[in-house]
Amino acid sequence: MEKKDIPNVISMIRIMLVAPIVYFLLVGQHSVSLVLFFIAGLSDALDGFLAKRYHWVSRLGSFLDPLADKLLLLSCFVACAYLELMPLWLLVLVISRDLFVAMGAFLYHYFIEGFKGDPPFSSKLNTLVQIVYLLMLISSQGLILIPLSWVELVLYAVLATTSVSGLEYVWVWGMRAWNIREKRRYDHQHK
Repeated sequence: MEKKDIPNVISMIRIMLVAPIVYFLLVGQHSVSLVLFFIAGLSDALDGFLAKRYHWVSRLGSFLDPLADKLLLLSCFVACAYLELMPLWLLVLVISRDLFVAMGAFLYHYFIEGFKGDPPFSSKLNTLVQIVYLLMLISSQGLILIPLSWVELVLYAVLATTSVSGLEYVWVWGMRAWNIREKRRYDHQHK
């Protein structure tokens, strides 16, 4: 293993933490789940910092990091919705946005050109807000006294960032696709 592989190892550890986090959440061991979730959240920041700071960027890492994030967040959202700790509509919104973005990336890659998108700021902010929401939600299950109004405020921040980041993907990548297709049409007509 080389130093440049450290961010990928951290992402793999985050993936391995998903099952224990969800298990402890489902069996009501909120303190254990919270500690593991907090570690997973910090690992997301750490692998991103190391990759950018030391240029330890790889094709595998560009796949593993978002996969680890999605597995962690979606699994915890599903578990929290199942436990009725959060509204079902929020789970549906988060899953719909992720499926919509994934399908758009696939279609762009297949019909336009290779998709090598760096996530926009709104997407990174959305991930952060979702992590904070889940930390607050799990903490509020008898571990830390968090006012319900604060949890609801962050819930609506998740609603906003999920919506905005989904729309930004549609706008940015839709415009890129449109411009590329128009350029191809122009080039074809002027041959």
